Amino acid sequence: MPWQGMPFRGRVGLTVEESTPDWPTPPRPPESTPNVLYIVLDDVGFGHLGCYGSPIATPNMDRLAASGVRYGNFHTTAMCSPTRACMLTGHNHHSNGMGCITELAQGFPGYHAVMPSTNAMLSEILKERGFATFAVGKWHLTPAEEVTMAGPFERWPLGRGFDRFYGFLGGETHQYYPGLVYDNHFTHPPKGPEEGYPLTADLTEKAASFIRDLRSVDPSKPFFMYFCTGACHAPHQAPPEWIERYRGAFDAGWDAYREQVHQRQIELGIIPPGTALSPRPDWVKAWDSLSADERRLFARQMEVFAAFLSHTDHYLGLLMDTLEALGELDNTIIALISDNGASGEGGFVGSFNEQIFFNSLPESIEENLKRYDDMGGPTSYGHYATGWTMAGNTPFRRWKRNVHNGGIADPLIVAWPRGIATRGEVRHHYTHAIDITPTVLDLLGIEPPAMLKGVPQERMAGASFRESLEVADAPESRTVQYYELYGSRAIYADGWKAVTFHAAPGLPADGPGDPLLPFGEDAWELYHVAEDFAENHNLAAQEPRKLQELINRWFLEAGKYDVLPLKAHQQKGLRPKPFPLRTSYTYWPNTAPVDNEAAADVRMRSFSVVALATIPAGGASGVLLAQGGAFGGWALFVHDGRLVYEHNFVGLESYRVTSEQPIPAGEVSLGCQLAVTGHFEISAQLTAMGLQGTQGEVTLFINGEPCGTGAVERTVPFLYSLTGEGMCCGYDDETPVSPLYKAPNYFTALLHRVVVSVSGEPFRNTLKEVEIAMGRQ
Repeated sequence: MPWQGMPFRGRVGLTVEESTPDWPTPPRPPESTPNVLYIVLDDVGFGHLGCYGSPIATPNMDRLAASGVRYGNFHTTAMCSPTRACMLTGHNHHSNGMGCITELAQGFPGYHAVMPSTNAMLSEILKERGFATFAVGKWHLTPAEEVTMAGPFERWPLGRGFDRFYGFLGGETHQYYPGLVYDNHFTHPPKGPEEGYPLTADLTEKAASFIRDLRSVDPSKPFFMYFCTGACHAPHQAPPEWIERYRGAFDAGWDAYREQVHQRQIELGIIPPGTALSPRPDWVKAWDSLSADERRLFARQMEVFAAFLSHTDHYLGLLMDTLEALGELDNTIIALISDNGASGEGGFVGSFNEQIFFNSLPESIEENLKRYDDMGGPTSYGHYATGWTMAGNTPFRRWKRNVHNGGIADPLIVAWPRGIATRGEVRHHYTHAIDITPTVLDLLGIEPPAMLKGVPQERMAGASFRESLEVADAPESRTVQYYELYGSRAIYADGWKAVTFHAAPGLPADGPGDPLLPFGEDAWELYHVAEDFAENHNLAAQEPRKLQELINRWFLEAGKYDVLPLKAHQQKGLRPKPFPLRTSYTYWPNTAPVDNEAAADVRMRSFSVVALATIPAGGASGVLLAQGGAFGGWALFVHDGRLVYEHNFVGLESYRVTSEQPIPAGEVSLGCQLAVTGHFEISAQLTAMGLQGTQGEVTLFINGEPCGTGAVERTVPFLYSLTGEGMCCGYDDETPVSPLYKAPNYFTALLHRVVVSVSGEPFRNTLKEVEIAMGRQ
């Protein structure tokens, strides 16, 4: 405990009467110490909030802005895990080992995804000072291999200074069927979508209950809450009544949206006067050039996204109402950001089901239009087209993953009505995610610790911008900041910026470029952003000395903050697993879902499953083993008294094999075997690389005797889900693999165990794994 080892300050005499007691007590902040609330939105661009010029209704975030300060020159790292690490610690993402998302970790100091204890999180600092600490929502700061009940748990939220956690550990989750964690264990949503469940409402209620739990016992202990919505990361989902509010609102298209938002940003003072709108990139079609079907589909995609954001804003308002009802809103320091620019992972036409894209299968307007009425609902897993990505980052060029301003310029709102007198003003000081925690500590009057729990602390790279909160013409607190993400690099220094784009594999909608191009051949651009805020005029040819000066400065910063080697970004690091790989896996009923990073890998190879169960005379039903869900996966289950194997091919088609006879009562073995029998073409590009998907023949067994066969023409080649939807024994968590049942569909008889046996080497294609992992943010 933090107070253990404190010196005894009483007096010890020969007897109790001659002695003075001194009780060891936990630290307690001074009375009236403010609470701290971090709110992190996901994939929300610079031009998405109403108070930043958007037509999307965000009245509660606008209310927050009216009570504090908006920053028009705030920056992130261009992706979620790195930005969150920066915000929580005040250290650059490479210094935190988070130079990339956790799924693409490398065996180098800047990229291993193991955040060091020498860089304490704000939760750890404030907990030592007597704050209660809560994390709610998205985490995505734990190495992928550690997201299992085998741990280790040091990099789960409770291992990093949070008292309580409720949310999801990965980069995204289904809004109606989320994969949830409560403290250090997996849990299920309290109800389903048919009962009105959306994740944002659940997270908000849990956040409010954490605060009320605290206040029921201690009415004045301050708290730090880290509240991170799933919105507006894919899947874009919202209740139908919220989507209906936006029907027809975006029929004018993304070009008109950009012009409208750009004009409004100038009127609001969010961007400097005279800032020109960046040109639409060549690889994004003009709205007027689209077919009627394309316009209809793309407008609907944006209606869903806008509803998702407005719905989230509504629940942020309820969280603020909770604080207001407790009389604590005015004495809570609130910092709201988005973790990166708007996302381009939907590709050129968007997607009804992102798993199609991440399995390298072609998307089509026609296939998406078939699901028009279901967009945004529980049976969708959608993302909008890249044209809307561009629009969401108005007035900038490019987007998430890129270190042009479209990827790194984001909203920042800071409010503390009792402590900051400024109301509704805009600041243009250059700030970065690493500056938020130093600023909050400055507002609290707390020095960053030199030592924490016996661990020496590195000096924070962030700088406090406290003065600018009160003084409009305060001096700049940040004059230099480097950037690097997946090989794209940039450096800002004293109003100038040098930047280069390096293409990422498998993301053509990011624009032309060769991911395998040597980094030394990337073209550097130069912008005088003090005068050219939207990076419209490349001065590299006119100012070669200034460009070289900035490039040299980038290498200086890269050496200082563990950015090198860049070569590491072109492949997935093969991190040693904390558990042994094997050819036989035994699963026990009703245990926690096993993340697909740790589960038996049956992709593109032959495998068998044997379940041992005791069936009563009245029969049984339910899932024996399932992996994946409604958007891709497989399951072995009992339905109508018969054994069933079903393979769901990315939600497009299913292959189902049912036993020819019913399952007898008594002790039984129930099994299936999938033998690879051939191959199918995933895409022409992958065929040229020598990579094809597998076909198979499934045989069912009852007590060792064959009882049914059937073909699987196409198996899911690369992944069942970007996150969650792991291996479940005795039930099916999150979304159901088969439409024959509703999740969780617990097995109703006695299930002893299930054994999965795999043959051959597991499928590995590191370049493809990079493409898949890019979508996890």
